[in-house]
Amino acid sequence: MKRRTFLKGGLAAGLVVALPACSLIPVTPKRPQPTAEAAMGWVSCADGQYQLILPRIEIGQNIATAIKQIACEELGIEWDELSLDFHSTATIDQVKSTVGSESIKDFAVPLAQACATLRDAIAAGRSTGEIGLVERPLSDLRIFAAAPRYIGRRPPLEQGQDIVRGQSLYAADIRRENMIYGRVLRAPVSPELPSQPVRWDMDAARAVPGFVDIVDDPSLKQAQSKGLGILAKTPSTLDRIADALNVQWDIDGTFEQHDIDNAVDIERRLNSGRLANTIQSDSIEDDSRWDVDLRFDIPLGAHGPIEPRAAVAEFDQSGALTVWAGVQDVFFVRDTIARALSLDSRDVDVKSRRVGGAFGGKTMCTVELEAALLARAAGHPVKVQWTRAQEYRQGFHRPPSSHRIRATLKEDRLDSWWHGFASSHILFSNAVLPEWMQQITDFIGDPGVARGADMPYRAKNRRTEFDLVRIPVFTGPWRGLGAGPNMLAIESAIDECAIKTNADPVAFRRSHIEDPRLADVLNSVAEISNWQGAKPTEDTPTYQGRGVACGIYKETSYAAVVADVSISRDGNIQVTHLWCAHDCGHIINPDQVRAQCEGNLVWGLGMVLSDQLPVENARVAAETFADAPIPRLEDVSPMTIELISNRLPPTGAGETAIVAASGAIANAVRNATGVRPTRFPIDPKELVRSQA
Repeated sequence: MKRRTFLKGGLAAGLVVALPACSLIPVTPKRPQPTAEAAMGWVSCADGQYQLILPRIEIGQNIATAIKQIACEELGIEWDELSLDFHSTATIDQVKSTVGSESIKDFAVPLAQACATLRDAIAAGRSTGEIGLVERPLSDLRIFAAAPRYIGRRPPLEQGQDIVRGQSLYAADIRRENMIYGRVLRAPVSPELPSQPVRWDMDAARAVPGFVDIVDDPSLKQAQSKGLGILAKTPSTLDRIADALNVQWDIDGTFEQHDIDNAVDIERRLNSGRLANTIQSDSIEDDSRWDVDLRFDIPLGAHGPIEPRAAVAEFDQSGALTVWAGVQDVFFVRDTIARALSLDSRDVDVKSRRVGGAFGGKTMCTVELEAALLARAAGHPVKVQWTRAQEYRQGFHRPPSSHRIRATLKEDRLDSWWHGFASSHILFSNAVLPEWMQQITDFIGDPGVARGADMPYRAKNRRTEFDLVRIPVFTGPWRGLGAGPNMLAIESAIDECAIKTNADPVAFRRSHIEDPRLADVLNSVAEISNWQGAKPTEDTPTYQGRGVACGIYKETSYAAVVADVSISRDGNIQVTHLWCAHDCGHIINPDQVRAQCEGNLVWGLGMVLSDQLPVENARVAAETFADAPIPRLEDVSPMTIELISNRLPPTGAGETAIVAASGAIANAVRNATGVRPTRFPIDPKELVRSQA
């Protein structure tokens, strides 16, 4: 057994054993694998009315509709015969976080098995009591039938009319009797730096109409940031109280953008020694003559959800706590609050609400704990909703990464491939883990950082390795984790290899692909885009270019993208069309898979053209979308999406196309201008200077 393999297994197991035993260890999410036995607790029937408790969080992917399609198909009932409710920690046994494009991949078959068991029991005359699971082969499940009633169709969007009518769906919509409003003020620096309030004007705050109280509780701490709670009768009063208080802060430490850039600089990491974590470990000669040698830098990126996070917390007379929250894991929130407030977890019920965008950014317990602590202090139900500035400053973000890729070519084929990169943590986020514990996890690497770095093309020798470095800004899961940045670098370098050999970019990739499903999506996107080779750069008022990229997400789902761009002489880039071929196995709801592809294509566009989170004066400097722009409708091109459906078990669709979207756009820019983009987002002025 290799030493690294031993450490990976042994240390991971040790962490699992040790975590619950030490109060210094943060609460960690539990991820029980869904089973058909567990699914028996999600669906029931009483007096002819069927009920389904949704075991996932609805974060805008419209998973409620797809899950209901599975249940109705397998139960053999009408759409309106099944009512669907969101889950809380009190209504079902613990389920895993809604992350990683797993809702259909991991939950479809267990739910179908449970529904088939319930259907047969009712057909046999059972009307009361519990029934035992009867599992059956996948071929016997109706969701895989040749002529389904609901699968592959377009039923009414669950909660669609409620969204349009502005019904109460989100945490911020909750209203409780005698409810007041709260906010936790923090120093205007990253929570990674020690900070605390030292002086404030209490008399001025009391004079503000609508003032309720100030809460100075040592538990109002996020990482190294000690906060000060304020309570008011109306939300707008919170701003006036904050201004009147004029809190003075004690802050220890500082940093700037260049400190973060230097920390992840791949050249600095290489000069300090070998990179610590290996993904592909072939031996490659250090003195190889590199035909392609490129460096790529990708900055911090925000999640950019439309809905700032919110929560409402309420204690009853017995001391039990109810929290309404828009998060991706209500069980993790429950466990975190229970520990922080010294409550029995059975006395904490966290109710899931619809989430207005998450993208991995609402997996932690933040505003929910603040609401619970303030509600305990106030003796009233309390709503806390972060401002947009708090979302940037106190949330976690896509870590920056710096890549170096080198390749040698022999007889127009990849011979040696080396990819080294440095990034900050994703799964082992500093938003949760203290520095000493994060250093322990560095021995086993971070699978989130490594995601997508396993190059999907054939080469004689391949070596991929990376370093992890803690930076003074919170980082964590973001839209496919490392898959987006890693594949942007890989697909850019592969494209340069094709150019080096004077090969067509599609043909070059096709000749190096080993996985037939990856070849299928590449061939499909070439067909629907009428690929006839990349467009040549011409002496016209605008540069026109075409690029292609493809990839595999989590070894289960496949995507390929072709992008057309038009670039003005002053460097302004406009994507004019995107084509995408997508394979996620058996498709439950084509409309929603297509919508997920569209979202991923927009994310890819943002990675190349706009995503950048500025850092200044020891904090994330962005306060509005103007400071950290996301693509607007005017930036988004027409899209053509081809879904490749098959009878294989369904896999994830939520993040798959991101592995190809950004690479295709970057390659189109290269094709149009002759300049390889290596720093993202692309600076139009830099693009013009590079052409000069």
